[in-house]
Amino acid sequence: MTSIQLPDPILDRRQEIQRIAAASLDRRKIYSKIALSFCGVFLGVALVPLVAVLAYTIQRGLQAWSVDFFAHLPTPSGIPGGGIRNAIVGSLIIDGIAAAGAIPFGILAGMFLAESSGRFADGVRFAADVLSGVPSIIMAIFAYALLVKPLGHFSAIAASFAIGVLMLPIIMRASETAIRSVPSTLSEAGLALGARQATVARRVTIPTALPGLITGVLLALARGVGETAPLLFTAIGSQYFSSSPFKPIAALPLVVYQDGIQAYPDLQRTAWGTALFLILLVLLLSVGSRLGAAWLRREKR
Repeated sequence: MTSIQLPDPILDRRQEIQRIAAASLDRRKIYSKIALSFCGVFLGVALVPLVAVLAYTIQRGLQAWSVDFFAHLPTPSGIPGGGIRNAIVGSLIIDGIAAAGAIPFGILAGMFLAESSGRFADGVRFAADVLSGVPSIIMAIFAYALLVKPLGHFSAIAASFAIGVLMLPIIMRASETAIRSVPSTLSEAGLALGARQATVARRVTIPTALPGLITGVLLALARGVGETAPLLFTAIGSQYFSSSPFKPIAALPLVVYQDGIQAYPDLQRTAWGTALFLILLVLLLSVGSRLGAAWLRREKR
């Protein structure tokens, strides 16, 4: 007696799918090439203004660069030979104080959000997301009302507070993402060996999440370095050299804004040179964060 081979519905369905996929392969390849072509065109259109701005800034800014430009103090309006030494020192002071306050709080808040859930943690996340989208001019007015007006004078401390608050949500969310990426088995192994939660966080979680933490910190610094509005309402700028955080102080973004609107060609040249220096500084921080994170990941392996 011969057995009758019944058709296998699963095998028939699979063969039908393969036949349809093979028949539509050429069409899908054409659609894919068209979509990639559109993406390339749109990418080129988006890069045109970016490249144009960079090229124009480099062309105008390099004319101002010299040893004296970085080593000398500003000169009175109409007198050539001024530099931005006071603005470089002022930016280092403002951004350094801001980073010293924002980085520890941001990382600790990120650790709390990574380890917690519930309404309070959701509220903190929502507040951080809202704060990251607040325009810097709003933060400038807030810092002015909170520190400058009660104290009766402008200062680098007020500017650092405004810049630090702008940096804080970026560090918080980046820290939370970096810490969540750490496998839970590592911390559980440390706890199983008898280590305390703080010890596990200090010796296991943070070192493992270090590439992501450094990336978030450097990206926050890149934003803080280029902010101008908070400085206009808090530090206000100065033509003199000052290293006191309790007095008005110069900063690189203020030089770009204040000298760029003057009628003197020398001041405009200084503004372009400072703008180029700021662009390169932000680019260095952004690229450095990516390279540093990649290097640390390779070392961890």
